[in-house]
Amino acid sequence: MQTLGPRFEEIEGELAALGELRDKPAGTVRITATEYAADAILLPKLSRLLRDYPDIKVEITVDYGLTDIVTQRYDAGVRSGEQVGKDMIAVRIGPDMRMAVVGAPAYFRKQPELKRPQDLIGHNCINLRLPTHGGLYAWEFEKAGRELKARVDGQLTFNTTAQMLNAALSGFGLTCVPEGLVQPHIAKGRLKRVLEDWCPPFSGYHLWYPSRRQSSAAFALVVKALRFRN
Repeated sequence: MQTLGPRFEEIEGELAALGELRDKPAGTVRITATEYAADAILLPKLSRLLRDYPDIKVEITVDYGLTDIVTQRYDAGVRSGEQVGKDMIAVRIGPDMRMAVVGAPAYFRKQPELKRPQDLIGHNCINLRLPTHGGLYAWEFEKAGRELKARVDGQLTFNTTAQMLNAALSGFGLTCVPEGLVQPHIAKGRLKRVLEDWCPPFSGYHLWYPSRRQSSAAFALVVKALRFRN
């Protein structure tokens, strides 16, 4: 019996370790989001969670389309609050946002003054190609209750905002991107903003997922980490 005692203690220790491992959140959470949402919201908010829970993995796919997260087997998607489907749970993960129309100072030296969206006609605008039906993003404006969608034209079209920003910084034309993306460049004089009074705030980023989704411990922790707090 003396020889069995240490072995029983060893087995009990192994069982305790297995129980602790079983209770530790683990698994992969797949999220689809725009490039700016991934950089500005997801990565900063998830950094501490991923350090604290090494067995949780997060896969982020950059996508500007209105992806069907159920058929594409994503756990959640990130969209502005105005785009969230009615059959989805939406958790706010960021503050209100604004878009900004910007161009390099060198571009404006060669172009007429721009005071209203209609003045965009004739300007060289840098477009965003959306994967949904292959269409171009229509620049959205609003002032005094009047809404406008402008279909702009130009020499360059991209499918991510990072390239649009780089092209604007290089003086290729005007672009319309999230305000937070260009604020540092505006502050340093590398970009000039126009039509600011036509770009009101709108509902910021939300994490959305099907209401019927079975929540794992890992997913619940990701939602908690991303939730917006004033």
